[in-house]
Amino acid sequence: MRRWWWLFDLVVVLAFVVIGRASHHHGETVTGVVSTAWPFVLGLGAGWLVVAVRGRTGARVSDGVVVLVTMVVVAMALRVLVGQGTAAAFIAVSLAFNGVFMLGARALFPRVARHA
Repeated sequence: MRRWWWLFDLVVVLAFVVIGRASHHHGETVTGVVSTAWPFVLGLGAGWLVVAVRGRTGARVSDGVVVLVTMVVVAMALRVLVGQGTAAAFIAVSLAFNGVFMLGARALFPRVARHA
């Protein structure tokens, strides 16, 4: 399982960035997406490092919580360091959007796999 959960999480994060940029009319240029995504991608890597060090697969909801919270904390800290915004609403939306998909998929996958 570990082989693809990190990829799923990365797709969720990139979708979050692209949708967010589009909804704020910032455009979806490659440089724009990269400038918004890099703190989240590094935070995601940090979250996955924590999960891996703990010897977990990343497939459980509890693993997803670790990845999600680590990602958002690291991403927001990096955004502060480089002068990007970290409004409370942005933090909430980051947690909500990524959480719904990252945690929701982990909650649903075992049930779907069992019935397949």
